[in-house]
Amino acid sequence: MTRVHLSRLPGDRVRVTGDDPVTLDRAHLAAYVREREPDQPRWVWDDTARWYPELLAAAVRVARCHDLRLCHRLLVRAPAVDADLLRGEESEHWDRLGPAAPTDPVLFSTDDAAEHLSADLEDARQLAAIDASAEAARLRLLVAAESAGALAAAEMTYAGVPWRVDVHEELLAGLLGPRPPRGARPRLLEELADEVRRLLGSPGLNPDSRPELLAALRRSGVEVADTRAWTLRRIDHPVTEPLLRYKKLAHLFQTNGWAWIDEWVRDGRFRPVYQPAGSATGRWSSNGGGALSFPVQVRSAAVADDGWALVVADVAQLEPRVLAGMSGDEALARAARGTDLYQGMVDDGAVATRQDAKLGLLGAMYGATSGESGRMVAGLTRRYPAAFGLVEDAARAGERGQVVRTLLGRGCPALGGSWDESPDAPPADLDDQDRRRRAYGRFTRNFVVQGTGAEWASCWVADLRNRLWRLGADGPVDARPHLVFFLHDEVVVHAPAQLAEAVTAAVTEAAATATALLFRDQRVDFPLSIAVVRSYAEAGKATEPAAAVSTGGPAPAPDLS
Repeated sequence: MTRVHLSRLPGDRVRVTGDDPVTLDRAHLAAYVREREPDQPRWVWDDTARWYPELLAAAVRVARCHDLRLCHRLLVRAPAVDADLLRGEESEHWDRLGPAAPTDPVLFSTDDAAEHLSADLEDARQLAAIDASAEAARLRLLVAAESAGALAAAEMTYAGVPWRVDVHEELLAGLLGPRPPRGARPRLLEELADEVRRLLGSPGLNPDSRPELLAALRRSGVEVADTRAWTLRRIDHPVTEPLLRYKKLAHLFQTNGWAWIDEWVRDGRFRPVYQPAGSATGRWSSNGGGALSFPVQVRSAAVADDGWALVVADVAQLEPRVLAGMSGDEALARAARGTDLYQGMVDDGAVATRQDAKLGLLGAMYGATSGESGRMVAGLTRRYPAAFGLVEDAARAGERGQVVRTLLGRGCPALGGSWDESPDAPPADLDDQDRRRRAYGRFTRNFVVQGTGAEWASCWVADLRNRLWRLGADGPVDARPHLVFFLHDEVVVHAPAQLAEAVTAAVTEAAATATALLFRDQRVDFPLSIAVVRSYAEAGKATEPAAAVSTGGPAPAPDLS
C-alpha cells in the first residue's frame, strides 16, 4: 500500500512525499487528496485533527491514515518496542506534540519548529520500531485501529449529533421555567432556592455555595460532612426533598441549559470535539459539551432527521468478555457464550446467583479484596484460574513498579518516581510508597482489561466506519449512514431509515471482525443490543434482544483504515 506523507511548511504550503513528491499551496490540498484517494493510499500526517477537518469541509473523505502523534505516543510507551529506535532528529518535538485544540484557528499557525515536522522522517522511525518488535503483527493492528479511530472522531466531530433545539428548550422550560436573563436563575429553580432558604431559616443562602449550605444545615441541626446527593438522602429533615430537587435541576441548568445550547449546538447539530485515546487505556474522551455522558434529561433532544433513524448498539459486559478472551480461560469463555455472562457463570455452577457472579468478576478487575466482592473473588479464582490469574499477575507487576500491556501491546504509564530511589527513607515515606504500590497495582490490574476492551472497540469502530461508507450510494460523509456517537461499548449511527436494517447488519458484522482480529484462537461471544429509534431517549425502551456475536478460527480480512 502506498504511503503518502503530508508535512506542513511555512507560508501555507504542504510538502508531499511518497511515490510522487510535490509541494502544494494549502488551497490546493483538498483537490490533490481527492484526486489521489481512489488509489486508496495511506495518508501519513502529524495529527488527524489538524488535517482531516479541512478535507471533510471540502467533501473529501479518506479511507486510511497513519496518525503519527497518536502512534508515537503509543509506541514510546509500548513494552515490546525499543524506544531508542524512535529517537533522532525532531523526536523531542514529537514527544511534546499534543492534540489540536478546537480553538486552533487554522491548520498552519506559527513558524515554530513543532509546526513543521517531517512526516516521512517520523514515519520511517515508527515503521522500523514496529518491524523490529517481536510483537510486530499486533502492533501493526493497534496503530491501524488507533489511526482509524482518529478518522472516525474527526468525522463525528464534523457531522455532529442531530439535535432538536426546540425539543431541548421545551424540556428546559418545563423543568426550569422560561429562559432567565444572563447570570440569573430560572424562575422554578429560584422558587426551589427560596423554599430551601425558608426551611433552613437562612434568607440570604446561596444553595450553590457548599460552605454556605453546610453552615445552614448545621444551624438547623443537620450534621453532614458534605452536600452530595447520596449524603443528603440519608438525613431526616423537611429540606431534603426540595434540596435534592434543586441540586438536580441546578446541575441540568449549569451543564445542559441554554448556555450549553448556545455554545455546542449549531445548524441542528450538537458538535462536541472527540479525542481518540484521550485516556491512558486508549479509551476516547471529549473536550467539550459532555459528549461522552449525555444526561438522561436531554436525550430526547437527540432526534434523527426526517426520513432518517438512529441505530443504537451496545455490547453486553464488554470487559468481562475481553478478560475471558485475552486470558484464554476456556471455562469463562463457555460461561460467556450467550447474552448474559453472569448468568452463564451461575449455570456453570460457579456461583449461586447472578449478583454473586457480577460482584466476583468486577471485584477481580477492580481489586476488591474485602467484603462480599473479596469473598467471591477467592472462590471464583479457583473456578476460572486463567482469567483471575491474569488480572492478579497484572496487579502484582504494578506493585513491583513494572509496566503492563494490553493484548495488542499498549503499555501503561509508568509509576511516577520509584520506592527504590531512597532506600534509607524514613518510615513515613515507606508507608507512602506502600500506598503508591497498592494504588498502582489496582491501576495495572484494571488497565490490561480496560485497555484491551478499548482495542476491541477501536477495531469495531474502524471496520464499521468503512462498512457504513459503502452503504451510501453517493455524497459526503454526512449524506450517508455515519457514526455520530461512540462511548467505550456503544455506537450510534445516523442513517436513512430505509438503510436501518443494512446498518444493523453492518454493526453486527463489524463486531464479529473485531472479535476475530483480537481473539482468533478463542471463541468468545460479544452480544449486541441494537435499537432502531427516532430519538436517542427511546433506545433503552426499544432495544432488540441481544444477538450473540462470536468467532473462532482464522480472522476475516480486516477492513481497518
